[in-house]
Amino acid sequence: MTRRLKSVLALLAGNAIGLLLASLLLSGFAIRPISFIVVVIVFTLVQVVAEPLILKLGEKKAPALKGGIALIVTFVGLLVTDLITSGLTIGGISNLLAATLLVWLGALIGSIIMPIYVFTELRAPKK
Repeated sequence: MTRRLKSVLALLAGNAIGLLLASLLLSGFAIRPISFIVVVIVFTLVQVVAEPLILKLGEKKAPALKGGIALIVTFVGLLVTDLITSGLTIGGISNLLAATLLVWLGALIGSIIMPIYVFTELRAPKK
């Protein structure tokens, strides 16, 4: 398996962990079990597309936001995924904000744990 594919799988797993965490802890936030994989894939694709755009915009317009780019990307990813899929229900602005933190935290934990225990090749620097 190539390094790129392992990276993609680690990202998908981290996002799945974050979305699952939010759906378990937030009462109005729900993902239909049959749609879970589609929601994770769409959410990850939106993040991959939105991150460079938001990063570039943040660097030009508001460099102080650079540290919060991951949270903003997660927020946008949740909004867009909710709009284009029927399997995700956020349940209000307070759930959106809480889910942003939970999904970001879950994805962060997943991105730390996956290279250590599952994809050990991702720990080494790129050649």
